[in-house]
Amino acid sequence: MKKIYHLSSCSTCQRILEEVQAEKKGFILQDIKTSAITPAQLDEMKEGAGSYEALFSRRAIKYKQMGLKDQVLTEKDYRRLILEDYTFLKRPVAVVGKQVFAGSEKKTVEGLKSA
Repeated sequence: MKKIYHLSSCSTCQRILEEVQAEKKGFILQDIKTSAITPAQLDEMKEGAGSYEALFSRRAIKYKQMGLKDQVLTEKDYRRLILEDYTFLKRPVAVVGKQVFAGSEKKTVEGLKSA
């Protein structure tokens, strides 16, 4: 399976989708704002990423607003927060078989392009 979880309103996500030629390569695209991720989908992402923390975005505005930067979060907390609010998921997240590529770092995008 080849799937990318993204935000259609995010210019970085759009640039990466274009860069990796997602539509040409047959990726299934899921806009996480209009079609929320399910617990099963998040658990599948975690298997490939190694942890919920690896899928968690500390750039989310709510991260600071909720005072989370001053707290010690557990894997259970990361999972709950991502399921409660899509903005806590690093974007985009691509699943290629058992591999998971989360975020917009250059090396992550390069890895996705070669997958």
